[in-house]
Amino acid sequence: MTEKNLPSAGIIRRLAAMLYDTMLLVAVLFVATAVAVAINKGEAVTHPICYLSLLLISYGFFGWFWTHGGQTLGMRTWRLKLEADSGQEIDWPMAGKRFVFAAISLLPFGAGLFWQLFDPEGKAVHDRLSESRVVFIPKELSLPGDDP
Repeated sequence: MTEKNLPSAGIIRRLAAMLYDTMLLVAVLFVATAVAVAINKGEAVTHPICYLSLLLISYGFFGWFWTHGGQTLGMRTWRLKLEADSGQEIDWPMAGKRFVFAAISLLPFGAGLFWQLFDPEGKAVHDRLSESRVVFIPKELSLPGDDP
């Protein structure tokens, strides 16, 4: 199996990677919130700009990983990779599109993700809308940085 025809990632692996990444992101957002509270002299921060900054930090978290190798830490752990349908690398505009569509498709109890169970190519709604896909990398193929 070559890198060109990797299989779509299954929903269980995707959910596991999402759980892993969510724990990492919560830790990052916790630190950002702690800094904001410290700057605000110990008072809770409820200003809309604070919420917007947390959203931008979340986009930066996913966007940076997606544009630097196509893998978040959770995706790397579960041997998943994000690819553009066109074969090009994921760039920041594509990452932004995917981030927005993923947030929308996951809102109704994950319905957009579970769509992949019925999709002929195994794609979730946000995969389709962002013209990308998540693939599974079998052990026969090494990941960048794997020991020989």
